Amino acid sequence: MRGLLLDVGGVLFGPGSDLDGLSALVRRARSAGIATGIVSNDPGGSGAAWLRDLGDGVLVDDVVLSGDVEMAKPDAAIYRLAAQRLGLPPEVCVFVDDLAVNVRGAVAVGMVGVHHVDPETTIEELSILLGLEQPW
Repeated sequence: MRGLLLDVGGVLFGPGSDLDGLSALVRRARSAGIATGIVSNDPGGSGAAWLRDLGDGVLVDDVVLSGDVEMAKPDAAIYRLAAQRLGLPPEVCVFVDDLAVNVRGAVAVGMVGVHHVDPETTIEELSILLGLEQPW
């Protein structure tokens, strides 16, 4: 896999998240040459500046917000756009979301889907899929 795309709410932030653990995994992925991005159904606008600020290597390489691109998960177009913005075909990307319907949408365009239920399992599964050393 050459790309990692993650949801924000419920994965990186909020209940059931582990920002420290997942951001460490994102940093390991980027160090290994894996392109990274956020795909969120956030409405965008000025209130989403903090999300956009996570791009350009601050946490990830790129941030795709529904309100900015006028499409939303689980529409196939948003997954294709996110992969394209990383310079990758969907087939070499992993997508992580806490909502199964969004994971199915990513899988439908050829991505590997990871349904985030708890941080430990997600970190372990992503480490395997991305060929990263386990941090423990």
